[in-house]
Amino acid sequence: MTLESNRDEIYVASPSVSAITVAAAHSTDVPSGVECDKTAAHEPEVAANNDRTAGKPFESKFPVVGVAASAGGLAAFTQLLSHLAVDTGMAFVLIQHLEPDRQSLLSELLARVTKMQVCEAKHGMAIEPNRVYTIPPNTKMVLVEGILQLSPREKVFGKYMPGDALFTSLAAECGHRAIAVVLSGGDGDGSLGLTAIKAAGGVTFAQCQATANVDSMPTSAIATGNVDFVLPPEKIAEELLNLSRNPMFVCPPPLVATDGSSFHNGSATEQQVDLEQICSLLLATTGIDFSYYKSKTLNRRIQRRMLLCRVEQLADYVVYLQAHPAEINALYAEILIHVTSFFRDPAAFELLTTRVFPTITQNKSASPIRIWVAGCSTGEEVYSIAMCLLEFLADRVTLPSIQILATDISEPSLDKARAGIYNENQMVDVSPERRHRFFKQNVSSSGSNAGSRYQIDRAVRELCVFTRQDLGSDAAGANFDLISCRNVLIYFNESLQQRIMPIFHERLNSTGLLFLGMSESTGTSSDLFTVVDRQHQIYAKNSTATQSTFSGIPSSDLI
Repeated sequence: MTLESNRDEIYVASPSVSAITVAAAHSTDVPSGVECDKTAAHEPEVAANNDRTAGKPFESKFPVVGVAASAGGLAAFTQLLSHLAVDTGMAFVLIQHLEPDRQSLLSELLARVTKMQVCEAKHGMAIEPNRVYTIPPNTKMVLVEGILQLSPREKVFGKYMPGDALFTSLAAECGHRAIAVVLSGGDGDGSLGLTAIKAAGGVTFAQCQATANVDSMPTSAIATGNVDFVLPPEKIAEELLNLSRNPMFVCPPPLVATDGSSFHNGSATEQQVDLEQICSLLLATTGIDFSYYKSKTLNRRIQRRMLLCRVEQLADYVVYLQAHPAEINALYAEILIHVTSFFRDPAAFELLTTRVFPTITQNKSASPIRIWVAGCSTGEEVYSIAMCLLEFLADRVTLPSIQILATDISEPSLDKARAGIYNENQMVDVSPERRHRFFKQNVSSSGSNAGSRYQIDRAVRELCVFTRQDLGSDAAGANFDLISCRNVLIYFNESLQQRIMPIFHERLNSTGLLFLGMSESTGTSSDLFTVVDRQHQIYAKNSTATQSTFSGIPSSDLI
């Protein structure tokens, strides 16, 4: 995304603003005038010197609404704030793509249309409810422990994504009290962060295309499938007020505790019985037994659906599901929300190249390299592994056969993975060199303002077989050199993890390796594997281990 000039924004000429000085509450001033071009992961920054909470994690006490816009943003912001109640109890943080060398009058202009206090954000400023904060020019802004942290804006492979940066920080800081609003704009900023907010249990909005001066930003957000409400700005304001008055949003009920076996041991609370009924309805409709998913995951997803359906009691939601079969599928999709990206955790993928691939490609001139990616989502991880492997093998005279099996329980996700088509905002972690080598640009898409789309080359797609599989009841083939199952086990309770680890052990060949997510481990099945790299969760099969907990699931004929 090249920096856009907002044709309806008003600036004060300020040639001296080559380095903006912003006040800091607990640290030294942070210069904002230096632009950075980063090619690493773009995660929100955390102030190392902020010890306000004495080591305790921050917990948002009120909802925080992140609002992102680009071209046409002033009109959209004005429409939203002019219709917004002043006593929602929410804080509003506004992101707009601004010219770097001009001082913006955005806060002054918006103060004319709302009785809420509007101010331009400063580094170290604590946010408060019923107030509006606007981003200064040439700045990236995130929320850390209730404090706005400003830093020089940075490019990620040539693009500025301030909306994604803010939204991602809100997801981490505020959880279910985070709200994302994507308004008029000419790029895909905000879509990735919006998905993170939904995954954290928050609520998401996008301006309807018919009312947006430039519809690329809301169109990209809607295309993720993770937008809860598509409305004009004045209706978004109305729905925000409704949320602020909804007990399910302001103070959701306590989580219903389960251990995975409580559904089947004959003793359970009334709410656990309700949860069991919900899992039974899901099983009957989808064939997936979610009773072995972690309680926090199930509760968060169910509470979000109850909020959107305006149902306050779990027992009433059971009745609602029985009366509205479509809601069962909506809840199913909610539980399976996918948060993924290309080359997630870059250091881990570097380790694949330096330690894993040299091991699994030894003596592979005749036999194929076999990889299983379990929980593949929409394919980014699969293709990331394939690209790294092809780069590693590039100097070989004879390329060994490569077979990659990718499995997931979501058919819509598998369809997207098979097509291998990704929007511009999904490509921020793919280098220009890899884009040129492994992708075709500007493949067909709906909407004239949808932006560039990229499709993975057919030669790479043909290495990968995508198929539906439930890790809890199905199994893939056998004799794999590498099994990658990253950021999937974190959603399963311990009993399901104990069933899956022996399956992974059995499906690996004698020198096979297991690749897990950064927050995962082999747990109680550590005797089945030896640690290769603890930090990046890479394990080798322990061929001498005794396997006593096999589920008896037969191997399929897949690859």
